[in-house]
Amino acid sequence: MLKKKKIQIIDKLADDLSRSEVVIATNYQGLNAKQINGVRNALVKAGGEYHVVKDSLTRIAIDRIGRDMADMITGPTALAYTSGDVVDLVKALEQCTRNKELSLIVRGGVLGQRILTGEKVMSLASLPTREVLISQVMAQLQLPLIALRDALNSPLQGLIGILQNRQQMLSE
Repeated sequence: MLKKKKIQIIDKLADDLSRSEVVIATNYQGLNAKQINGVRNALVKAGGEYHVVKDSLTRIAIDRIGRDMADMITGPTALAYTSGDVVDLVKALEQCTRNKELSLIVRGGVLGQRILTGEKVMSLASLPTREVLISQVMAQLQLPLIALRDALNSPLQGLIGILQNRQQMLSE
């Protein structure tokens, strides 16, 4: 490869990785081009990207942005990353690793500045989506207000019950 082309690849990869929420290193050894494109298409549908880049260029790009994942870049490595919903990307990646025809292995990743093992990366797939998490937080925020409403409403309900009983006794 020409030096200018290598510099362009490093610059683009460093720019993409610096804007990403998560970067996941995978071992694609044993996959043919059609299978890699299948994985790439699945991850693109989930809002991510999947690129096979030479290890030396990947290490330079990672060093440039300050992510500490150089030990994950050994042998045939492809990077999956997204600046969108991390859980969607990991769920799509999990679907690809479950496929018996694909021998895709997740080596590890970086979420923000946190280094994750392959197992921890895959455990992210069990998390609910962003929308579900937001709705759960909203429900939790409403609970104190509902409890306050019920606490304030309870004496009034008791008073209404007493007045209705008194009215029924007087009408008899």
